[in-house]
Amino acid sequence: MRLVVTRPKAEGARTAATLAALGHEVLLAPLLRIEPVAADLSGAWDAVIVTSVNAPPAIAGYPGAAALHRLPVFAVGAASAEAARAAGFSRVSTAGGNARDLLHLVQERYAASGARLLYLAGEDRAADLAGELAAHGIAVDMRIVYRAVAVSFPPRLIAALQAEDVEAVMHFSRRTADAYVAGASEADILEVALAVQHFCLSARVAEPLRAAGARRVAAAARPEEAALLALLSPAPPRSR
Repeated sequence: MRLVVTRPKAEGARTAATLAALGHEVLLAPLLRIEPVAADLSGAWDAVIVTSVNAPPAIAGYPGAAALHRLPVFAVGAASAEAARAAGFSRVSTAGGNARDLLHLVQERYAASGARLLYLAGEDRAADLAGELAAHGIAVDMRIVYRAVAVSFPPRLIAALQAEDVEAVMHFSRRTADAYVAGASEADILEVALAVQHFCLSARVAEPLRAAGARRVAAAARPEEAALLALLSPAPPRSR
């Protein structure tokens, strides 16, 4: 298929490579830019939690970052674990790919331990991980270390949509779906932008598209990249 990936640059490049390996043509058109946010990382913690590939590199150069790198880190999935290792963390544990898996992993290790954890988070979050862990007796200090900022609709994406050279757009977050609708509207191509197939990480991600009038919208069965990619596979033929 001819697909558009709207994720921020680093995440989008990884997804584009995966899709290309599966035989798809990919237009990488980031609709969000990741910016680090200054945060106070002083304190004493027993471990670190990350739920995004954007969190580990966001603290590069921070006072105290070297001390954090020596702590165990719990990553939501393989991509965030890889980002943690690349940033300097060496004791990395990986959950199954979603917030629920990460919650269970941290609970198994730290329930009733009296430990205090540091959550390196983004400004926008789909789940209240810190709140859920606190409800299970695990103390979590959350620090916002990055934010996603909407950027203008890329001219190459406008041209591709107008030329009907796009079969589907992939949306990995509610923010990117919001940015897609807003950017298409600003570029005065909303009708054609909504007419293509849209593949979304979850029903929540799909909401802005459906609210804007998109009819061809599919949501992954689970909020994981593998489940989203599964939407691209044709359904097996029915047996007679």
